[in-house]
Formats: sequence, C-alpha cells, structure tokens
Amino acid sequence: MKFYISAAGIKKVTISSPGGAIGKGCGAARRFPGRKLLLLLLMLAILLPFIFVRFAFLVLESASVCDSPLDCMRVRLFRGGDTSLLLQMERKVQSAKHHELVYWHLASHGVPKCLHCLSLRLTEEYSVNAMARTRLPPPESVSRLTDPSFHHVVILTDNVLAASVVISSTVQNAVNPDKFVFHIVTDKKTYTPMHAWFAINSASSPVVEVKGLHQYDWPQEVNVRVKEMLEIHRMIWRRHYQNLKDSDYSFVEGTHEQSLQALNPSCLALLNHLRIYIPKLFPDLDKIVLLDDDVVVQRDLSSLWETDLNGKVVGAVVDSWCGSNCCPGRKYKDYFNFSHPLISSNLLQDDCAWLSGMNVFDLKAWRQTNITEAYSTWLRLSVSSGLQLWQPGALPPTLLAFKGLTQSLDPSWHVAGLGSRSVKPPEEILKSAAVLHFSGPAKPWLEISNPQLNKLKRRLVLIRFKKVNRNIVPIIMLRLMIMRRRQTGLINHSPLYHTRSLLFRVQSRPLFNLQKINSLVVIRVRYLVATMK
Repeated sequence: MKFYISAAGIKKVTISSPGGAIGKGCGAARRFPGRKLLLLLLMLAILLPFIFVRFAFLVLESASVCDSPLDCMRVRLFRGGDTSLLLQMERKVQSAKHHELVYWHLASHGVPKCLHCLSLRLTEEYSVNAMARTRLPPPESVSRLTDPSFHHVVILTDNVLAASVVISSTVQNAVNPDKFVFHIVTDKKTYTPMHAWFAINSASSPVVEVKGLHQYDWPQEVNVRVKEMLEIHRMIWRRHYQNLKDSDYSFVEGTHEQSLQALNPSCLALLNHLRIYIPKLFPDLDKIVLLDDDVVVQRDLSSLWETDLNGKVVGAVVDSWCGSNCCPGRKYKDYFNFSHPLISSNLLQDDCAWLSGMNVFDLKAWRQTNITEAYSTWLRLSVSSGLQLWQPGALPPTLLAFKGLTQSLDPSWHVAGLGSRSVKPPEEILKSAAVLHFSGPAKPWLEISNPQLNKLKRRLVLIRFKKVNRNIVPIIMLRLMIMRRRQTGLINHSPLYHTRSLLFRVQSRPLFNLQKINSLVVIRVRYLVATMK
C-alpha cells in the first residue's frame, strides 16, 4: 500500500495497492480528507500530555493510598469513576473519627474547675472552722461501725461530690435510712476536704465514717505486697501505652474505646487496686456492699444484705439487661489475650465478665479462701509471661482470682456502661434499675456526658447541691465577698479573728432551707463555686 500526497497542498490523500493498479475487487481508491487527518493529529497532541499526567498522578497517589499501587491503579482505570477521591475522603473521615475519640477520652481525664476549687475551699474550712473538724462519726454512733445488724456500704473514692451523690441517693431511696452505715476510704490528699464536707453536713446524714489510707496501720508484709502490685500494674500500663504509641494509635475494628479506656489514669489509682484488700481494710465486718463513686441509687438496697450467695464470696450482675449471655464489650475476650495458653486454658472467651461497681461481698467467706494470694500469683505470672496476659486495669486479674466464687444477681440491680457511647439501654430499663453506673469516660460531672441522659444529669446536679446544707453555702458566699472586696481595695487587711467572727454569725443564722432549694439557687451556687480563683 502506498501513500500519495500532492505537493500543491494537502487537499487529499490517495491510498493505492502495492502494484499501483486498481483491481475490480478493490473498487475506487480510498481517500481521506487532509483536514480530518490534521484535526486528528491536533487532538492527539493535546490529549496525550493530559493522559500522561493523569497516569503519573494515579501511580503516585496509589503508592500512598493502596497497598498495591498496580492493583489500585487497575481498579481505577478499568472500573470507571474517580475512586481515588472516594478512598481519600473515606480515609480522612476515619482519621477524623479516630482523633475525635482520642480527644473525647483525653477530656475525660480532666478535673472540672468547680470540683478542684471546692476541694481547696473545704481544705481551708478544715483549718479555720471547728465544725469542719468535728469527729466522724459522733461518739454516740461509733458502735454502729462494727455492728453486723446495720447495712454497711463501702466507698473507695477521692471525689467529694461524687461520694455525696452516692450517699444522698442511697439515703433518699432507702426505706429505713437509719440502718445504713457508710465507710468512705480516701487518700491522704482528699481526706481533709472529704472530712470537712461530711462534718459540716452531718446533721441530715446517716452514720458516715471518713478514713484516709494514712490512718491504717498495716503490717510491713501488706505494704510490700501493695507496692509490688502497683508496680506490676504500672508495667502493664506502660507496655500497653508503648504498643499503642508505636502503632500510631491504630486499633483493631471495634476495640477503639476499650484500648483508650485502658490508658485512663484511674487504672493506676491506688484506691481502685485496694479492693482486693477489703477484708484487711474492714477486719470487723462480715458482709458489705461496695459502691463505686460514679453510681446513682434509685431503689432501696436493703434486700442485698439478705441475699443468699450460696457460699460464694461476691454477688454481682453477670448478664446485662439485653438478655442471657448478652454483655456487649464485657466478654472475656475484651479483657484477655486468648492466644496465650495460660488464659485459653482457664477461661472461655465468649463468657461474660461480672460487673464491678455494685457488689455484695461476704467477707467472712472471703477470709476462708486464698483470693488475695491468687491475685498476687496471677500478677507474677503476667510478669513472667511478658505482660501479655490482659489489658491494663484491676478487673482482669480480679476476674481470675474470683473464678468460681461469684453469685449472679438479677440484671435489674445494676445497669452499667452509661459513661460509654456503645451502651444505650432503653428508658424503661433506666427507670427500673436499682443502681445506674456511669462506667466509662463520660462521667455525669463532665460536659462530655451522654446527651441522651441530660435529664438524669440535671437531676444529679440537684441531688449534689441539695446535699449542701445551710452552713457551707453562706461560707462560700462570704469567702467570695471578702475576696471581691480585697480585689477592689475596700478591705486592705482581714484579721483572722474578724473572719472567724463573721463565720460564726453566718453559720448561726439559717439563711436557706435547702430542702426546698430551686434550680435558680443551684445555678447560682454552681456559678459561685466555678468562678472562685
């Protein structure tokens, strides 16, 4: 085949056979107009650079988005649509959700300003106000602390207002409040404000004992074991944190919240780990109910002391409100590493872990077992196994130590997980539950709490400040007034005796009746506490 191009101008192109002749079967010569060919060449000259640039862009983008650039590029080229933008947007959305969850958990670690300021003010009251230093409980009620005929409630906490909510909600819903005796165990830092709070508010409270850890006289052997326990838990926490840091906080699907919650500083708090030593904290008691400081009581708890544990040590809720063997986020596989033979040979990964936060303990039966020794043994096994047996926290080794010694309670006694995003029980379940447990990052005193529980949250705020009687509110208002006058120069100096006399006058006058307090006064008190510096 030959091409003939006229020299006079490109007007036509003639294509003929190699012999130059035109046979019968070939017909007339095929001719293409020169303008069409020029247009085709021009279009190719324009499109080819764009195709080359697009191809290079796909190769570079595939290297950063897909595991295999060739496969990813093949999908984009032959399946049609701009998949690269979709993948990029999906990746950005997942990253945003991940960062939001991390920031949400970081916000749960903070202490609200009002709680911090209140502790400081109560510490000051302890030093200047004799009423805040009165003995707890009063001498006439000391005999109740070891009387087995009373209902003994134990709270291990360093949060003043949270402990007040637990006690006030328990008393308000009790059929016979005088039968309750509350034992608060706190650390040395919080002992002073905790004692001042319940000393000032002792008139309307049942028997309350506030005791600091520094007031216990333990044998040297127990002190050594406690230090060893805390050190092992710190090692487990550091390893978990380092693993998450090395993986850039990337989680397996469905384990985001559990992994971040394991990094909560409360996992290293001494008060959380001392539950395993409750028989030594209360050697004269036989049966107690242990309540966390993030619970709210809605029903009378008296029948818990009459519950038959069938020779077991602890009574706890195992199955959740959603049915038998239904415990989302609470299965053993959520706490333990079942790839290790020590765990797989002792536990079943689909079994439910019992709930902590509202438990009945038979201390008499506990003292006849070796639960505390088994707890220490499992901690040593964790160290010898490379700290790979469970996630950080006090619950996993506790579950192992109490294996076979747990009596299941009715699920209506305890609804937990209200501080988490994954648990959303129906409203009728919340109303009928005896104890609401805000386990998880979103505590009711934080602004990141569940928006669906706002009504309950407002009710909790009222419960807290109803606990404030006529003494503490005038004191706080007086302190604020003196502070404002000092700032404006109206008071150059304030002698200590003058301040004490003012306090005496204010305390002796019943300014408010907080049994009939309204929301306006509550908002005012919250503002005064929050604005103190």
